[in-house]
Order: sequence, then C-alpha cells, then structure tokens
Amino acid sequence: MDTVKIGLIQASHDVHGDEPVEVHKKAAIEKHIKLLKEAKERGAQVVSFQELFYGPYFCAEQTPKWYDAAEEVPNGPTVRLFADLAKELGVVLVLPVYEREGIATYYNTAVVIDADGTVLGKYRKHHIPHVGAGGKGCGFWEKFYFKPGNLGYPVFDTAYAKVGVYICYDRHFPEGARLLGLGGAEVVINPSATVAGTSEYLWKLEQPAHAVANGYYVGAINRVGTEAPWNMGEFYGQSYLVDPRGDFVAVGSRDRDEVVIGEMNRKLIREVREAWQFYRDRRPETYQGLTAI
Repeated sequence: MDTVKIGLIQASHDVHGDEPVEVHKKAAIEKHIKLLKEAKERGAQVVSFQELFYGPYFCAEQTPKWYDAAEEVPNGPTVRLFADLAKELGVVLVLPVYEREGIATYYNTAVVIDADGTVLGKYRKHHIPHVGAGGKGCGFWEKFYFKPGNLGYPVFDTAYAKVGVYICYDRHFPEGARLLGLGGAEVVINPSATVAGTSEYLWKLEQPAHAVANGYYVGAINRVGTEAPWNMGEFYGQSYLVDPRGDFVAVGSRDRDEVVIGEMNRKLIREVREAWQFYRDRRPETYQGLTAI
C-alpha cells in the first residue's frame, strides 16, 4: 500500500483552569472521541491528537494540582480507553498523555497504539522548555512538570506506516529529527501547544525543513483558541501535513476544532530520497563535535 491517510486533530479546550482535573479530562476526552470517529469516517488510518490533549496547557502556571492529571503508561485509564477505540475503529493512534512512572516521576509522553489495539510503545519529550511567556506570571514552565525523555527516538512499525514522534519544543532541534529518519520513519508526528509570536513564524519553517532534510512526511498538530485564566496567547492551530519536498499537503484553520486529513505517498518518499541522497552523503565521522561541546 503506497498511500496512507493521516488525520491530525486540533481542538480548543474551553474548561476554566480553576476546575478540578477530572472535569478537564472528562470534557476533553469526550470531545476527542467524537473527533477520532470523524477522522475514521473520513478515511484516516493514522491519527494523532495534540500535546497534553486531555486538558489545558497547564504549564502556563506552576501548580501541583496538575500532577493529578498524570497516569501510568500503558495501564492508565486513558490509554486503555483509546486502545480499545483504536481496535474498534482500526486506526493507528498517537496519543499524547501526561505520564507518571512509579510514585512521582513525570514525563510528557506520546503513546503509539496499533490498529489492533496493541500499545507498541511510547516516546518521551526530550527538550523541556522553562521560559516566561506573554501574560503576567505565565510561561512555558515545563521543567516544573516533566523530566526530560530517556527512551531515545524510537520508530514504531505500525499497521499502516513507520511512525516517529517528536513533541512540541523538540521540533527546534534537528538532531532528533535526523535520528528518526535514520530509524526508518516515513512520517514524524509532532503534537504541540504553541502560541502566536516568534514560534508562529517558525511553525511553517522548521518542520518542512526536517521533512526535506530527512525525506519523510511531518504531521504537525497545534491547539486552537485561548485558555483561561492564563490567557498566555492564542493557540493558532494551522495543523498540517508536509511532504518530503517541503510542500504542504493539508493545512488546518487557525481557530476551529478540526480534523485535518492528508495523504502520505511512499512513492514520493522513494523518489525524493533517490534524487536527494542526503543519507548517502552524510559524514557522521566528522560530527563528533556535536557531542563534545
């Protein structure tokens, strides 16, 4: 099968941040179940949700309350629920969750579930930002919540495609993007939560560059709307699938809950890699300085 339909789900989160964690999770999960079923109806075979999909982007503040949103992987209730749905619908699902390991170690994680409901594994976000942002007291305070990833850059051989995962801030770092390509990824999924400003300019620059440099597709997902009470900025959507030539296959709206559907074509991957022999012409023996500095 040379063509695979990719579904990228972007959504707003309208529950006020002062509400209990359970209220956030219930509302977001119900919304995403409906959007997942829509993606299936439209022919999607590989589907991804946005970063930390089952709540707000709570890293705008530093509040221990949000630790209660974390679950064990793969045995937490959200993973079990969506593994059953993936099997029922016959879709591969990239499921970003807040992971707890052991008593109190936390990661920003994406679980990859195959079309038969099998949990193939997980990717843990490597690059963890900790910087101020627009609103008073707001920021990307992720080091308060997440330990840096420690599972490398796995590529998951799913029923429909070889899938790699990069999460949000990871996209600024080309090294991991290259490792995903070397690992055989045909499509790299980047679930994100990013607001208007400098990152909006980079949004459609960096990831098409990763796609071109590595000869694969990139599926980039972003939230939409603003989230109270933080109002740290507008999550500007525009989720997209980009091909190995850097051409946009499908692009979402700026401000609507939406299932963005695009088609991945293996023939194009082969054509691009045969024409642009970036892997053949690599010089890894000259790159030692990357790890020495």
